Amino acid sequence: KFRPEVVVHLAAQAGVRYSIRKPRVYLGSNINGSFNIIEASHKTNVKHLIMASSSSVYGANKKIPFKETDKAETQLSIYAATKKANESMAHSYSNIWNIPITMLRFFTVYGPWGRPDMALFKFTKNIINNNHIELFNSGKHFRDFSYIDDIIEGIKLIVNSTPNKEIPYEIYNIGNGETRSLLKYLKEIEKNIGKKAKIKKMSLQIGDIKKTHSNIKKIRDNFGYKPKTDITLGIKNFINWYKSYFR
Repeated sequence: KFRPEVVVHLAAQAGVRYSIRKPRVYLGSNINGSFNIIEASHKTNVKHLIMASSSSVYGANKKIPFKETDKAETQLSIYAATKKANESMAHSYSNIWNIPITMLRFFTVYGPWGRPDMALFKFTKNIINNNHIELFNSGKHFRDFSYIDDIIEGIKLIVNSTPNKEIPYEIYNIGNGETRSLLKYLKEIEKNIGKKAKIKKMSLQIGDIKKTHSNIKKIRDNFGYKPKTDITLGIKNFINWYKSYFR
């Protein structure tokens, strides 16, 4: 009976490392779950389906920054593979049933209420509690850290604009548009907490991408998307939230 006009599907089993240990969990949530959303959207004739993809679909690509037109055929983790599968499944439904679908490739989204398995949450928790943090690849990762408020603004810009193509399917990178080292990220966390981290250096985790960087020209040109929050403010906001929430 409920017939939505627009569906924004952001749910998923996220995380690269857990996908290596529990791949079937990802097949169930990310493949079957997304199929259910796409099929339900088809049956209810939604006017626009927006789905979360991931920067991880770029996998072993060497050309930086990542652009939507780059080939994405070398995923490095089960998580990434499920996200790429979602894109392929969505494209086929868009082609067969003429469903307007937009895929958003998110780049390392962080901020208040963020995932407890991500670096910002784990680093903050362990530093405050005087525990060691695990620094994979000795901190030599680079990430396009994207603050949650900017991501939400990007989604809001896209919601009411359906793809206008023969196959009404579109992909957009949605990130900060700049890349920062994990070591710089960690220093900002330490500065805001007022305490140095106890570091346990780890090797590169299998499945991890060493560097991500989004080319956001497409979403900027089409919708005026302009991220406003750098890691200095974003991390400050998160740690203020964390201290308030867990006080």
